[in-house]
Amino acid sequence: MRIATWNVNSIKQRLDHLATFVKSADPDVLCLQELKCMDEAFPRAEVEALGYNVVTHGQKTYNGVAILSKKPLEDIRRGLPGDDGDEQARYLEGVIPTSAAVVRVASIYLPNGNPIGTPKFDYKLAWMDRLIAHARRLQGLEEPLVLCGDYNVIPEPKDAANPEAWANDALFQPESRAKFRELENLGFSDAVRACSDQPGLYSFWDYQAGAFQRNNGIRIDHLLLSPQAQDKLKSASIRKEVRGWDKPSDHVPVMVDLDID
Repeated sequence: MRIATWNVNSIKQRLDHLATFVKSADPDVLCLQELKCMDEAFPRAEVEALGYNVVTHGQKTYNGVAILSKKPLEDIRRGLPGDDGDEQARYLEGVIPTSAAVVRVASIYLPNGNPIGTPKFDYKLAWMDRLIAHARRLQGLEEPLVLCGDYNVIPEPKDAANPEAWANDALFQPESRAKFRELENLGFSDAVRACSDQPGLYSFWDYQAGAFQRNNGIRIDHLLLSPQAQDKLKSASIRKEVRGWDKPSDHVPVMVDLDID
């Protein structure tokens, strides 16, 4: 099973890119973030024509997440539990049946949190606490579980070409990184780092100052695997070439291959 995650930065603007990517990479499951549209405005017919079942949790202009799956999704959850007043569309979860059992997948668009020292940063940390609590409950199911998405967290200095430039950014604050480690310490593994410890692996490049051309990037898009998924891990990869396409998203797809049929 091939599972990919991609912050498309507006599904309507990247529909052609989405079609090109799925035809070349052929993921069984694709988690999308930053749809920037309501559920009814999602180009469902076009995506279904590519061979996918579609589940969305959209929001006008901002946020929005989706899961595309070749197999029908079950046990769908829209929204992260823990705050009934949170109306931001940032979390979507579903189960994909397989010949052996099931694989549970979540599409996550974690809050950016900037500027630090404001309610936006407080919201980011509180959201991460809710994610940790929910992930702990999901671990109890003892299923292959993949938490996919744009985490807006740079885990380590080696995950940024220029770490010093992010010293005052919410993505690289000690509090953000500590909560990411707390999530990992529940038993999750970072798929990319489980396969490679080399520097220079990035999933985001800013549109400004020729960042992509200079490979001045950061790694903030992650697939975290439960122990049951980690046991099935075959490979992980970052599709850097997508950032070089015409009018691209500032993020690129990250993929994992699991030995699950």
